[in-house]
Amino acid sequence: MNTVFCYGEMLWDMLPDGPQPGGAPLNVAYHLSKMGIAAGIISRVGADDNGTSLIELATQWGLNADFIQTDDLKDTSKAVAKMNGTEVTYDILQNVAWDFIETNAAIKKEVKAAPYLIYGSLASRNEVSRDSLFELLSIGNTNVFDVNLRAPHYTRDILEKLLTAADIVKFNQDELGIVYGFYFNEDADESAKVAFIMSEFAIAEVLVTKGAHGASYYNAGGAWHVSSFQISVADTIGSGDSFLAAFIANHSKGENPGTTLRKAMAMGCFIATKKGGCPDYNLNDYQLFLNQ
Repeated sequence: MNTVFCYGEMLWDMLPDGPQPGGAPLNVAYHLSKMGIAAGIISRVGADDNGTSLIELATQWGLNADFIQTDDLKDTSKAVAKMNGTEVTYDILQNVAWDFIETNAAIKKEVKAAPYLIYGSLASRNEVSRDSLFELLSIGNTNVFDVNLRAPHYTRDILEKLLTAADIVKFNQDELGIVYGFYFNEDADESAKVAFIMSEFAIAEVLVTKGAHGASYYNAGGAWHVSSFQISVADTIGSGDSFLAAFIANHSKGENPGTTLRKAMAMGCFIATKKGGCPDYNLNDYQLFLNQ
């Protein structure tokens, strides 16, 4: 299979116990690669030590780093994390290198050949990276939108455009409610919300993650639901990203929906037992966790 590309932010999470590499696109690409799927990053870092370190890590992890651009004027991104138990919130600094991702003929050639282009809402906060993203989405084969809302870095108008470009969308419960709330004042059950969004934006497949309450997957053929695994949570950083990576890895192999969803749920829970978005792990340990 050709390389799956993840577009958007790569940065350093400034955590209480020290900086860790992160950004949803980098996390997803990392876990795809761990599962044997060729993955690459389209992003931008500063011409500084932090940027050099991120490129070196991506290369060490076996990712295609050819399209990680270097910016001589803007710094490599940082996100200052605030921990509340095992949950984390971020102050994502603005006017950084990945706000200015450019596209070119070589990138477009790779995206045209890629089976999936994975993107989130955060990379559209600046018009430079946003314009590049929409140019790539116009030629993508299967566009996968990991909604990943981070206030105040999104608007309704941009979200609607990102949804319109998507073939597969992953929401968490809160994000699903926010988007549905753009159109209706009254609440509805999950299936009704998903059905509306699939119809409104012509989306073929929708994932909804629900933390300790599991996850659901919807397509034209029906709906599948899976419970969470019982775990001791180290932190939730990157859990949703690893869930998406496992889903795409099995989706790409034509695995049946129920099995694909369960394997994704297992990966999200497995990573939540570890610290950080890109922890080192052995795939055999994940298999043991899955088969418990």
